[in-house]
Amino acid sequence: MAGEPQLSYCAEEVRRNDRDRFLTALFASPALREHLYSLYAFNIEVSKTREVVSEAMLGAIRLQWWREAIEAIYDRKPARQHAVVQALESTINACSLDRAYFERLIDGRMLDLETSPPSDLAALLDYADATSGCLIILALQALGAKVDEASKQIAFEVGRAWSIVGTIRAMPYQLQRGWIMLPDDLVERYGVDRRAMLDLKPSPELAAATKALSEEATKHLINARSNRRCIVRSAVPALLPAILADTYLKRLQRAENNVFDLRLADPPGIATIRLAVAAISARY
Repeated sequence: MAGEPQLSYCAEEVRRNDRDRFLTALFASPALREHLYSLYAFNIEVSKTREVVSEAMLGAIRLQWWREAIEAIYDRKPARQHAVVQALESTINACSLDRAYFERLIDGRMLDLETSPPSDLAALLDYADATSGCLIILALQALGAKVDEASKQIAFEVGRAWSIVGTIRAMPYQLQRGWIMLPDDLVERYGVDRRAMLDLKPSPELAAATKALSEEATKHLINARSNRRCIVRSAVPALLPAILADTYLKRLQRAENNVFDLRLADPPGIATIRLAVAAISARY
């Protein structure tokens, strides 16, 4: 529409490919919003590696390119000619972001290239910490929060919940490609038929395993909200995925834990109002 401000490259990438995080970033201070977009656009680039390569070796090369791009920024070398890298350079320098979280995030994405599912729930949570949790910590730093042990733990708790919800919602898409991300211990505990999963067939066993995952996500949301006071108001948008996680978990409950229910793929809808209320009241 004429007269509307044009989005930056990173903001447009996030709007098109990560609508949930795009919505949460809208509640950040306008002066800091672009920093979130650069982080989330970077996350899109590394998280899509498994989808854009034909073999694991090519994926490792792609992730190494991003590792070296981050390294060059911190070593004050010329940034690579890539719109996301150049935006990220500005964010890293302006916000003094911790390099270790970028490195752990990329390490986590290396696990995407493995063909086997997580061995157990603990492995899935480690993956969530590396990918989702580290991204939230970087977002907190970009919004001016001092990341101490308490706020770091909150970030990991929200990251775990959001990653688990993402795993559940992505399951039909991943199963179509022959990828099973449901931890092996849950498959065994609930007697889930892997063949039926790959045939995209719901079952009571899969629903029971999914319920266990959703309960785990809910537990981490409760943990994250037990110490809200240590998060400064300006940094709350980094934690707003917790609000959307609630929305998707409620949908899953209404769908009786059927991961193939099409309602789980719908955009958040009225949850955007809840995001606004949460942002205004500095809650997540």
